[in-house]
Amino acid sequence: MPAALKIRRATRRDAKHLVAFNRAMALETERKDLWPRVIGAGVRNLLRRPDSGFYSVAELGGEVIGALMVTKEWSDWRNGDFWWIQSVYVRPEHRRRGVYRRMYAHLKKLAARDRAVVGFRLYVEQNNRRAQSTYRASGMERTHYLVYEHLKPAVRFFTPIGRKRGGRFAQRARVRWPTQA
Repeated sequence: MPAALKIRRATRRDAKHLVAFNRAMALETERKDLWPRVIGAGVRNLLRRPDSGFYSVAELGGEVIGALMVTKEWSDWRNGDFWWIQSVYVRPEHRRRGVYRRMYAHLKKLAARDRAVVGFRLYVEQNNRRAQSTYRASGMERTHYLVYEHLKPAVRFFTPIGRKRGGRFAQRARVRWPTQA
């Protein structure tokens, strides 16, 4: 990856890229078509709530090519915050070129200056071997924890995309890449 790669904290101007990346990642990894209205509101709300977390973006030649989200989880055992790394996405044509490695190195520098941060955590799809390999190579270790969730019945945020039939998805969803502006 050329040295021109710039890692920075996302701003409100990056919201369209963050929404597009989240939609692309959900479609690629879980076959979920995230509803733009819901993910858009979610992205904008976190950008307005820095105490809850933040986004970092990777830029190359002025183009946003990757992003990740950090949310904070208090650990009473450690008397500090874990930074949960979530919504990691690098545009396909820039993968396997060190973009995530550089983003993670940037996060580690930020955390080194913040005494409240005790470590990093993330979750990854069980079948996403490529991402798991990337996280192991960055120094992260698999833990013995499993993730459980229970959503309120009224929470709706995606349309499932059908299973593959004859090599094609039964339903298709499109994610439009935002233009740089």
